[in-house]
Amino acid sequence: MIQRARRANPYPFTWEIPAALVLAVLLALVLGVQLGRSVANLLAGNGWAVVDRAGLFTTLPGILAGHADAGLAGIARPAQAGPLYGSVILAELAVVTGCALGLRWGWQRWGPARLRGMATRAEAEAALGRTRLRRHARVIRPDLYGPGKDGRR
Repeated sequence: MIQRARRANPYPFTWEIPAALVLAVLLALVLGVQLGRSVANLLAGNGWAVVDRAGLFTTLPGILAGHADAGLAGIARPAQAGPLYGSVILAELAVVTGCALGLRWGWQRWGPARLRGMATRAEAEAALGRTRLRRHARVIRPDLYGPGKDGRR
């Protein structure tokens, strides 16, 4: 009864939370492209090179066009298009998987179908556990533990 009443009156959703989630996922996808490009350049023998914050978004068209040195200075032999695309795809798969798992966890934790009012393990032990059963044994089973059965009144 109580659980049903809580589900019938959910918190009203506003636009801020979905907008923040969309922006966070888009930023993670952009960072995945940059990570894939850095890994491709590392495997090509250029060392670990990352773009500065100013070029984080402006270098995306060059990277997606197959230029692994877009926005990076001092890259002698940039990675070829094949390894670049392969590493970007692997990085994006990892980002999408992480985002999906995070969104699933968040939906289960804070979504509208979550269980509300669940007791912690300590609270359940206090209310239903063995300690309480033994303490109240005379009331629960008076035929076994009632007055005069164990010497207590």
